[in-house]
Amino acid sequence: MAAITATARKASAPGVLTRPAARKLLALALVAAILVPLATARWASGSWPEALTVDASGPLAGASDWIIDNRDSHPLFLYFFGHVSNLVVVTVRAVYLALLAVGWAGVTALAGLVAWRVAGIRLALGTAVAFLACGLLGMWVPTMQTLALMVVAVTASVVVGALLGLAAGLSDRMDRVLRPVLDTMQVLPAFAYLLPVVLIFGIGVPAAVLATVVYAAPPMARLTALGLRGADKEVLEAVESLGTTARQRLLTARIPLARRELLLGLNQTIMMALSMAVIASVIGAGGLGDRVYQALASVDVGAALAAGIPIVLLAVVLDRVTGAAGANLGQAPRPRTHWLYVVVGAAVVAAAGRLTARLEWPDGWVVSLVEPVNRAVGWMTDHLYSGVPVIGGTADWAARFTTWVLDPIRDGLQWLPWWSVLLVVATLAWLIGTWRTALTAVLAMAAIGVLGVWNPSLDTLSQVLAAVAVTLVVGFATGIAAARSDRVDRLLRPVLDVFQTMPQFVYLIPVVALFGVGRAPAVAAAVVYALPAVVRITAQGLRQVDPAALESARSLGATSAQQLRQVQLPLARPALLLAVNQGVVLVLAVVIIGGMVGGGALGYDVVFGLAQGDLATGLVAGAAIVCLGLMLDRVTQPTERRAKKGA
Repeated sequence: MAAITATARKASAPGVLTRPAARKLLALALVAAILVPLATARWASGSWPEALTVDASGPLAGASDWIIDNRDSHPLFLYFFGHVSNLVVVTVRAVYLALLAVGWAGVTALAGLVAWRVAGIRLALGTAVAFLACGLLGMWVPTMQTLALMVVAVTASVVVGALLGLAAGLSDRMDRVLRPVLDTMQVLPAFAYLLPVVLIFGIGVPAAVLATVVYAAPPMARLTALGLRGADKEVLEAVESLGTTARQRLLTARIPLARRELLLGLNQTIMMALSMAVIASVIGAGGLGDRVYQALASVDVGAALAAGIPIVLLAVVLDRVTGAAGANLGQAPRPRTHWLYVVVGAAVVAAAGRLTARLEWPDGWVVSLVEPVNRAVGWMTDHLYSGVPVIGGTADWAARFTTWVLDPIRDGLQWLPWWSVLLVVATLAWLIGTWRTALTAVLAMAAIGVLGVWNPSLDTLSQVLAAVAVTLVVGFATGIAAARSDRVDRLLRPVLDVFQTMPQFVYLIPVVALFGVGRAPAVAAAVVYALPAVVRITAQGLRQVDPAALESARSLGATSAQQLRQVQLPLARPALLLAVNQGVVLVLAVVIIGGMVGGGALGYDVVFGLAQGDLATGLVAGAAIVCLGLMLDRVTQPTERRAKKGA
């Protein structure tokens, strides 16, 4: 058993007890011994010094005013941004009118037939049922609005991402240039993308589409570059030996060999675009997201749920269809005539709908969930919200969590001297990474203070830390159970699939109903959103532990708990660190959106800036969110993952 434990420790990533970490700690202790007395003498109060703060609100307000004043006259807007905006509006409207012209029956038939062609009859039936459910809920027109925006945004995201990925995959210089940009964009919360496009394009569909493109293009770019760079070298050498040109090698070898990564990139782009299309309702995207946003603003849980269900159904259908297309690569191709059947079948159904004047979803077929759901919410409010004997109500839980957890963490962070926070960040980042990682994290955190939003950022950080702690405790326990029991894994799989495909906005609906508004509901929504990723990565990491090591432990008489504690967990440490990193990034994304339901701090500043047109306040908060996300990613990003990225 001792030999197995030693092997596990040797195979695990460097930790605080290994020599490199010990040397780092010693160096940090020496630096702290020199700098802490100096910092204490110079900045005794501990709060961020005014002398190190830059007032960015004035220049940003001036830039905002200049853009607004020149939006209708400057050549940059007239001959570039104006044309881009008009093109987006015309394209989205054309797709939307085409969907309405096909009619509900034609769209449902087309979606079902495409799913049948790609993945078989079961998924085709599920797709058709999902689209019919959107109509039954009375959300057919908003669903078509969201789908039209999705078609345009995903197409643009795939084109932009594929071109960037092509450049990074074929050029080492472009790969080095794009890698830090894509790394940074990948950890930014979605809200951070809204303000710059609103500043340029104003409120409306163009801003929503372009924000979605900026948010959804990086996965396509990264996976395209990964697929092109990971192509089998022997195949490429064989093709080159035939005298082919670089273009021929790209079209006949590199791209075909990277098809799986390209389809995975398409899948990730679609899911991120749908998530962003819903969030972009804040800036005038319309569709289902606008219905959810308006319902949340009036705390109408029934209306929010009626619009949220179609969002989830769209996400699940799109995820399954694109996932099935990637999984079927390498299998015997189906006859090309199947696509002819798809086109003919959809055309026949659409024509039948037009001839019978059934293009619009019949009002008599609508099933309203608003009243039943609101009655259920009213019952929950009366019986579960407060006054429950012994255990208390959900409002009591939220208040206690705020008083006992969130307030102490926030007050403790704000009480700490600013330089001690930077020292802690540097220590954590250097222990898990390199000195470059620590420098990036410290500079990102210092930039928050320079922007003058130190205390609101620490408030947001306190919510993130509390949510991450709950997420990791529940996620690790659930992931361990799923890894050690096939039955638990089968039971959890469909639940995790549904939760992992839900856009961030939807998670706010149930927490508002259960907990009201405040910081605790924002934390609860963040936990639910991040939990599926943590559970999946933990379970996968534990299941991939070398079976030989487990067999050796069993042969030495190790119990199940000893195998987990001394073999599986040490060998799965890289996966566990990745789970922590992903949990932090996902939690931050929803904590920021929680500003819409009383989360306060940076999220509130962004929402306030968007709602009041105070772009200076919103942009400063958005920049702070960017810095906070970058710092958290660097502090929690495993060394192995960073080495693979080349960072």
